[in-house]
Amino acid sequence: MVSIHLTTLIAAPVDRVFDLSRSINLHKISTAHTHEKVVDGVMNGLINEGETVTWQAKHLYKERRFTSKITAMQRPHHFTDEMIKGDFKSFRHEHHFKQIENGTIMIDLLKFESPFGIIGKLFNHFYLKNYLRQLLLTRNEVIREYAETKKWVSILPPSAS
Repeated sequence: MVSIHLTTLIAAPVDRVFDLSRSINLHKISTAHTHEKVVDGVMNGLINEGETVTWQAKHLYKERRFTSKITAMQRPHHFTDEMIKGDFKSFRHEHHFKQIENGTIMIDLLKFESPFGIIGKLFNHFYLKNYLRQLLLTRNEVIREYAETKKWVSILPPSAS
């Protein structure tokens, strides 16, 4: 199993960062370069525990579908999404949030496993781990950009911080 651990400091309240992280609309913005779109499940707004979303995007020269489910959530401290259908053997992404004096520490813990035995392990080592890490870094920068500016108001419901 391959692990990716990222820590991002965002100068914004934890509730705002938490909600932006589970926003389907903001995810679409952060993955515009892969032309990712929702084809089933929660189509807009904030995804909640027990809900699913199916994304379709072109990765590695092939159109792919990935269905994930929010399997755990404790607002605003953490949520977990896990693949229930897709190309991976397993895929689990834990999102953790901690309020600090000058903002929020956001921690991503991604664990995944590819199919195809030793070929899959080699592919992970030489390509996929860095590819997924870059997708997360891009996503986190978009979350930071929206959370630290007034852009968040275009994504979150009026009652959100």
